[in-house]
Amino acid sequence: MLEIRPDDLSNPEMADLIGVHARTMLAASPPESCHFLPIDGLRQPSVTVWSLWDDGALAGCGALKDLGDGTGEIKSMHTREARRGSGLGRRMLEHILAEARRRGYAALFLETGSMDAFIPARRLYEAYGFAERGPFGDYIDDPHSLFMALALR
Repeated sequence: MLEIRPDDLSNPEMADLIGVHARTMLAASPPESCHFLPIDGLRQPSVTVWSLWDDGALAGCGALKDLGDGTGEIKSMHTREARRGSGLGRRMLEHILAEARRRGYAALFLETGSMDAFIPARRLYEAYGFAERGPFGDYIDDPHSLFMALALR
């Protein structure tokens, strides 16, 4: 049984998954081009985090950051390596999209890597209508980053 639930990041298993996410990003991108939020960054009031459980096992996570202007940013989308390709990332993305629409956001933005390691993520986002765009918010142009957006209205 699949369950997506709000997460307060107090569970050591979730803290470990956030650490795996950070190490995965750092292994694929130069440190100055890694824009993941550390666990304390995910605890900001503007960020909502969800954990994804499959048959009682933590399988992934995702987060939505309120950008304060009627838009949001997808953060910390991660599926455990052994579970990639099983549709769990798709389920988390659908959950985040539904929440963004419920909140009335005009658009969703995200930053992901431009390297080959990020092709599956980019394909997932493209399948849901996200399109490439330039940097947004405080991001700057970076050859290792790819920025995407989806209009919700």
